[in-house]
Amino acid sequence: MANLRAAPDRTVRVIQWGMAGVAVVFIGGIITWIAHLIRTAWRLGDVPSASIGISLVAIPVFLTLLGVILYVFVGLLRDRGER
Repeated sequence: MANLRAAPDRTVRVIQWGMAGVAVVFIGGIITWIAHLIRTAWRLGDVPSASIGISLVAIPVFLTLLGVILYVFVGLLRDRGER
């Protein structure tokens, strides 16, 4: 009977880790894309003020979002393990 209760718990834990992993990959991809846009603008001699200004706002916002998402998922995973 204990195995039947543990299987859904493991499934939920795997889904939560998967969702956290997808968030890391997604936000990492966005930050990489923004960095690529900055390098491309620099190489083409574009006005750096717009591309750098946007990235100075966008990258910290996405990093903060990633931190909040990971904080929530780690908190959920630790809380579930203590029960």
